[in-house]
Amino acid sequence: MSTTITTVDARGQSCPGPLVSLARAFKEAPEGATFELLATDPGSRSDVPSWAELSRNELVSAEALEDGSFRYVVRKVA
Repeated sequence: MSTTITTVDARGQSCPGPLVSLARAFKEAPEGATFELLATDPGSRSDVPSWAELSRNELVSAEALEDGSFRYVVRKVA
């Protein structure tokens, strides 16, 4: 069984843009939905993991990409 991942492209947005974009996508999504957040804001490195923990969702992965942007995969649990 494959998992569908929805991309939220927040590259070019400054804080708190990437987190707001991700939270908006989560709002209507069913439990188990998985999202990929792409961001260039360096603040997302601390914001996204903190938000995932506070909102009781699962941060599946976080990585810095070669182009200087960041990629996060988050699964909706709550």
